[in-house]
Amino acid sequence: MAEHGQYYVAIVGGAVSGSVAAELLADHGIRVAVFEQNKRPYGKIEDGLPRWHAEQRRQEYRRIDARLKKPGIQFIPSVKLGQDLDFRDLCDHWGFSAVILANGAWRDRDLGVPGAEQYVGKGLLYQNPFIHWYNHKSEKGYSGPQYDAPDEALVVGGGLASIDVVKILQLENYARALQARGVESTLHDLEKGIPAFCKPRGIDPASLGVKGCLLIYRRREQDMPLAQPPENATPEQIAKTEHVRQKMIRLARDRYLFRFQDRRMATGLIVEGGRLTGLKLTETKVEGRKADPIPGSEHELRAPLVVSSIGSVPEAIPGVAMKGEYYTFTDDNLPRYAGSDHVFGVGNVVTGQGNIRVSLDHSQKVTTQLIENYMGVGEGGGDFSGLYASAEARAAARATAVEEGVKTLPALSPSQVAALDQRIRSLQQRVGYTSDYDSWIAKVTPPDLE
Repeated sequence: MAEHGQYYVAIVGGAVSGSVAAELLADHGIRVAVFEQNKRPYGKIEDGLPRWHAEQRRQEYRRIDARLKKPGIQFIPSVKLGQDLDFRDLCDHWGFSAVILANGAWRDRDLGVPGAEQYVGKGLLYQNPFIHWYNHKSEKGYSGPQYDAPDEALVVGGGLASIDVVKILQLENYARALQARGVESTLHDLEKGIPAFCKPRGIDPASLGVKGCLLIYRRREQDMPLAQPPENATPEQIAKTEHVRQKMIRLARDRYLFRFQDRRMATGLIVEGGRLTGLKLTETKVEGRKADPIPGSEHELRAPLVVSSIGSVPEAIPGVAMKGEYYTFTDDNLPRYAGSDHVFGVGNVVTGQGNIRVSLDHSQKVTTQLIENYMGVGEGGGDFSGLYASAEARAAARATAVEEGVKTLPALSPSQVAALDQRIRSLQQRVGYTSDYDSWIAKVTPPDLE
């Protein structure tokens, strides 16, 4: 292994993309400091991937741990860019050879209905905080927001994340209904399928009184972004992909018993007593990628909770220039932050995709298999390790390009490296990271984490 010394790179974000970039750079003799906003570096694997994927989550935790423990990598937890760490200060005054943004896509896209934001927490929730709550609500030390999962909730979405949301709602409601009848169930029992759990116990799911949440999507069910055709797909391949999407939504509905309406668009709010109590909807006419409202089809739909799940984009950070919803990166092969020769991006912070799957580049067959397993509606037992392997390969390709870009920049002197090490140690001590990586992870991991 090369001696670490000439270059020092700051990476913001320690999950899949950040840890892969850190490992690759460190293996090529470049010092790395990984600034992580959370206590643990696992990103959306921990806070965005629902907790029924317990074993896969643990496997990915171990992979990230192995990378971040490598020689030449310093880990600085509980430091959030734009809050605890100023972007311009980090880029211009700390003295790093380069800064890599790998902080993902954590901000939910707006519902898109004027005035909706004032009802967040008052009848409206967004996907990211909802799934974070679900993953951590059972921990004794959890002190975040508490949410309800009422029956007949309305979910606005259509992608994989919206399937996660409706599964959570359905599992929560059927667990309560079964408990009221004196039947105990676990998350993992029900996640295998609600009818499959009920049948051997002589229970008709319809007799439990759960009406089920409703998922609405603005285009057709065959347009749902659940599986992707190959690049430069033929008409036959596109038709096959559309068939796969329809099959996947049908299997998911059969297994989790939620309701679904396609070609529906939210156009207004229903507000009563200072709370959002439903949405005004219209049917849509779909032509290609366009979904236009159909005049005269307007109607109201009341619901005890509306969950918006229409995608994630990078968080707005003070000092980081944006074009619309995205940071201003140039050149997809070497994503360089506009206006700087030493700030780069890797992973979902560049692609603007918060979902684990969407940035992957698989053949149709592999993609379909992985997505079916991810959703729990396939026959593969829920193993989607290949999903991360592809994400890691993509991150490594970007990190390689960044590494080449870094090595075109001036090398640092030993005194500059020592000054950076001192600043990093001071920041680590300030947040309580006073030993080594393994000790820190053991310290901050809840004993009842599932």
